[in-house]
Amino acid sequence: MRSQTLEIRLKAFHLPSFLSNYDETASKAEKAGWAHVRYLETLAELEAEDRQNRRVEKLLREAKLPRDKTLATLELDRLPVTVRNQVKALCDGQFLPNATNICAFGNPGTGKTHIVAAIGHELVRRGHSVLFAPVSALVEKLLVAKRDLRLTKELKRLDRFACLILDDIGYVQQDREEMEVLFTLLSERYERQSVMITSNLVFSKWDQIFKDPMTTAAAIDRVVHHSIILELNVPSYRAEAAQKKKNQKVTAV
Repeated sequence: MRSQTLEIRLKAFHLPSFLSNYDETASKAEKAGWAHVRYLETLAELEAEDRQNRRVEKLLREAKLPRDKTLATLELDRLPVTVRNQVKALCDGQFLPNATNICAFGNPGTGKTHIVAAIGHELVRRGHSVLFAPVSALVEKLLVAKRDLRLTKELKRLDRFACLILDDIGYVQQDREEMEVLFTLLSERYERQSVMITSNLVFSKWDQIFKDPMTTAAAIDRVVHHSIILELNVPSYRAEAAQKKKNQKVTAV
């Protein structure tokens, strides 16, 4: 039997699952002969599960992860055994408390973005805050913030994410201003929050990104001090897919 007074209280206490389920669960409890404690425990479990689901949904919206690049769609068998094991281990998020960084290196098409995005999805499922951002777009946003004297505020906003995924750092050939805000970001997160970086440029070629030798060395030092390296020495997935499609056309003819 529904109670208007109870429903008002449940709304005030922000217990939407209690509100949605208390009447139906009461009927079930009465038929099954549950004690009051079990009835309350059941409602509490429903509320906790619902809150966790809502939190994960919120984190997923904020993360801006590619929706199709998950662990389920990742072809783990294509990866070297070492990388495969690293990916599985990283999904539990134990690297986050120590602000450990993850760096995925490989040629274009080897699955770097898919790997870090898949890890990101698993971190979100476990309740961790993640943000996925192409480096070019993020640097542009930081430059606008710097121009408007909001850089400190923007860095503080990014700081609330336990893991920041910087995708394709090697594709952007930064000028000095771009290099400075990117270096500032890496410095701000150093030993405080994790970053995951994908790059087609190994560390020895990062002078193409940061230009200045001292800045390059300082950036690399901050990234690798606490880091796990994923080396993707595998053929290009896109090239393989294109060749397979081409072969299918030839066979059809």
